[in-house]
Amino acid sequence: MENGLIEYGAFIKEIKKLIYRHQYEAMKRVNTELIQLYWEIGEEIVRKQKEKGWGKSIVEILTKALQKEFPGVQGFSARNLWRMRNFFLEYSQNANLPPLVAEISWSKNCAIMEKCKDPLEREFYIKMTKRYGWTKDVLINNIENQAFGKYLTNQTNFDDTVPEKYRLQAKLAIKDDYNFDFIEMGIEHSEAELEAGILNNIRTFLSEMGGDFSFIGNQYHLDAADDDYYIDLLLFHRRLRCLIAIDLKIGEFKPEYAGKMQFYLTAIDETMKLPEENPSIGIIICKSKNRTRVDYTLRTTNKPIGVSTYSFYEALPENMRSMLPSPDEIAAIIRGIEEGKAL
Repeated sequence: MENGLIEYGAFIKEIKKLIYRHQYEAMKRVNTELIQLYWEIGEEIVRKQKEKGWGKSIVEILTKALQKEFPGVQGFSARNLWRMRNFFLEYSQNANLPPLVAEISWSKNCAIMEKCKDPLEREFYIKMTKRYGWTKDVLINNIENQAFGKYLTNQTNFDDTVPEKYRLQAKLAIKDDYNFDFIEMGIEHSEAELEAGILNNIRTFLSEMGGDFSFIGNQYHLDAADDDYYIDLLLFHRRLRCLIAIDLKIGEFKPEYAGKMQFYLTAIDETMKLPEENPSIGIIICKSKNRTRVDYTLRTTNKPIGVSTYSFYEALPENMRSMLPSPDEIAAIIRGIEEGKAL
């Protein structure tokens, strides 16, 4: 009797999996058809505007006609029809985008279209959303936190030191440059003054770090190798489920900083990390860095470390674009997302 119940349970479980799989495939087909419909409506609006010289009024007229013909059907508002028109107009100019748009929902496509203008940036977010199943809220949060720029410019050794299952999230958690404009401080300052300024504005600091960080302590004591060591800042990252050690430096990055951080991370993992937590990550935040020197240093480091800079400014630096790879290199990175090679 007991064996029979086990067999029944296994059979029911298989049937449930079968239903869920087919429901998912059906939803994908519905989404594909919906995106295709919206694409073709947008195409027709654009074509008629070009042929007849019609202005915005055609959208209002079309909205009333469609809502009358299809009462209760969502999606035919004037705003949405205008989005369809822009959707076709903007995406038809880039050969890489039309094959991708049916892979994610209409609302996510709209978020990407309206918040991102660069074709490569749009392609990045479409592929990331598909690959990692981002909800609309997660997608928007990543766009607003400039995940595209962080992914391309940050300097870490995570490709070699972080497991693939959470490597992407780790990369997105580290910025290349942090805005410390919330700290009222002169150009000349000490590391102690910088740390004090952060502590006095800890909520703003955690927000600048990315929102998933929790503060554990400053000058956090480590008793390792029968000696005392102190970590400038110790945080915890909720999504990564790991401790984050931060070392603050007011000058240019030096290779020996990575050796010190590697020692900290080893000690943290041996003495503090809980069994269910992932290995700790280190962030060295300096006033400046030579990117080549950082690359050489991180290649020989076997603990996950990122090297960032801090600045005092109200907006993104104008020269941030100069840090980005070339368009061809960015395109190659984005292509690798689908193949799992860019993580």
